[in-house]
Amino acid sequence: MTVDGRLPLPLLFRGKVRDIYKAPGDNLLLVASDRVSAFDVVMKERVPDKGRILTHITAWWLDAHLHDIPHHLVSVRDDEIRRAIPALSGHERGWSGRSTLVRRTRPLPVECVVRGYLSGSAWKEYREAGTLAGEPMPTGLAESEALNGPLFSPATKAREGHDENIPFAGVVERLGEDLAARLRDRSLAIYERARAVAAARGIILADTKFEFGIAPDGELLLIDEVLTPDSSRFWPRDRYRPGRGQPSLDKQPIRDYLDGLAGWNKRYPPPPLPRHVVEAASGRYRGLFRRLTGSPLDAWDPPRFGAIPEMAGDLAAREPAFDRRAGAHDKETES
Repeated sequence: MTVDGRLPLPLLFRGKVRDIYKAPGDNLLLVASDRVSAFDVVMKERVPDKGRILTHITAWWLDAHLHDIPHHLVSVRDDEIRRAIPALSGHERGWSGRSTLVRRTRPLPVECVVRGYLSGSAWKEYREAGTLAGEPMPTGLAESEALNGPLFSPATKAREGHDENIPFAGVVERLGEDLAARLRDRSLAIYERARAVAAARGIILADTKFEFGIAPDGELLLIDEVLTPDSSRFWPRDRYRPGRGQPSLDKQPIRDYLDGLAGWNKRYPPPPLPRHVVEAASGRYRGLFRRLTGSPLDAWDPPRFGAIPEMAGDLAAREPAFDRRAGAHDKETES
């Protein structure tokens, strides 16, 4: 029998593009789907392999370049997850290749956005008010222009719709000066490291968002997806031109198609997506995966992150409700 008609685990939260299940012990199973949203509306069509790509890009970053950063990831390997959660055997179609076993944390109520270029909601705010997250900016900047050093541009976590940019003082007000400074410094350090890695592969990391949570033992952990095309803007270096929007290595073909439609008000229900648009988006995700990792998706051997802990626990009873502050934020970035 499958709980909630999905996996034989209690379903804690179903988001736009990801489902969160309770795992034995103090752990969660994050299952990234091939669902895709644009303008905060989930499309009817799926983007093939999107869930696999997001899952394994995160694992690649944490293993290859961020191994010294404390994080919540336990495993992305099917064999390890199956061994840790035997109830998943026989249900591979619903989770295999796209699942992340993580430690459960208390996520902090801010998005830790780092921007190296003026784009998205930052460009909109600057164009209208001359500020970024409420802070004054130099005059005369152009869209997609490189900033004079990366900026920590935090945002609130919105349950519905877009997150709202806030000044650093807003983080201090919510979390205290010490923790706010730790979030800022760690976010900037990760961004700088990742930007150099991407640059060596001919890619501009324009901006990204990180999330952090507090483990039961009080440790500050990097959580959620990390440096994926749904949480970051990756631009091909050879096509970069300041003064305009850039061709992002993500679901941009879907956004471009929807932007060109007459008559859709960017609300539910979504219009149907032509096959060639879906295939173009899938190609962007696959291409970014290969450029970053050096491996085609189908030849990828996921990394191991250490011993899988014992996870004895009773999953028979469903939890009555899930406070998303106790799990992981599920929201594709449109910032």
